[in-house]
Amino acid sequence: MSHQFKEELAKDLGFYDTVQNDGWSAIRAKDAGNMVKRAIEIAQQQLSNSSNK
Repeated sequence: MSHQFKEELAKDLGFYDTVQNDGWSAIRAKDAGNMVKRAIEIAQQQLSNSSNK
């Protein structure tokens, strides 16, 4: 996962301020899990869209 993509996910999920202020190690395990879950959802959507073309 690219650094830029992780930052975009953090912004979308509402904990980017924590990342900016305290670094990635300061996020909650729940937030990390939600970030992975959202990344998987996006990947599945992209695969679905590319197979429908």
